[in-house]
Amino acid sequence: MNGFMAVFKRELKGYFTTPVAYVFLIIFLFFAGYLTFRSGFYEMRQADLLVFFSHLPLLFVFMVPSTAMRLWSEERKSGSIELLLTLPITVTQAVWGKFIAAWAFLGIALLLTFPVPLTVYYLGSPDTGLIIVGYLGSFLMAGSYLAVGSFFSALSKNQVISFILSVVVCAILVYAGMPTTLDYLSGLLPGAALTMVARMSVLTHIESIQRGVLEFKDIAFFVISILCWIWACTIILNEKKAS
Repeated sequence: MNGFMAVFKRELKGYFTTPVAYVFLIIFLFFAGYLTFRSGFYEMRQADLLVFFSHLPLLFVFMVPSTAMRLWSEERKSGSIELLLTLPITVTQAVWGKFIAAWAFLGIALLLTFPVPLTVYYLGSPDTGLIIVGYLGSFLMAGSYLAVGSFFSALSKNQVISFILSVVVCAILVYAGMPTTLDYLSGLLPGAALTMVARMSVLTHIESIQRGVLEFKDIAFFVISILCWIWACTIILNEKKAS
């Protein structure tokens, strides 16, 4: 636990010692607000955040990999990964320490969108439980994207390559559940395979949560996704440590 906390504190502090974190927060908050209020937020005359949450799956496709790409690629490029892996901590502790720190940073970014729910409360009487569940789902979704980014960051020394691969995989996980994609695949795949594709999509699970339906299968999807990608990341780094 001491090794985990040391890596966690080092990584989280590192985000705020450079301008990168502040640039990320400004860009994320701008687009989160812009996409929400541009999409007929006032015209809908509904006191909820469905419009805000509906844009996050695609917004995260680009924003989360930009956070994840530096986790291991930077360490490998600078050579500091050798020093990190020789410290009296396990690879698993290092991986989880970096991941949880980055996830906490993304959680801070989500919390800073508080002006959006404040606007809704000013204009009407929204369902607070629905908003809380929506934020919980968005946080879990960010974690699953981040786990994908962590894996590709460990796989490549080049941050740009890591970013591109992460964006492609995250985009596939989103677009696989879109109605247009499922309509196209319906003519190519049998019903069981099509259902499997839909269930593997982030959209299938996050849309239920955003509607306030908090089911075990949706939470399990994100938790299992995080665990699998982090496990794969740990395997990659263990192999590099052994070599």
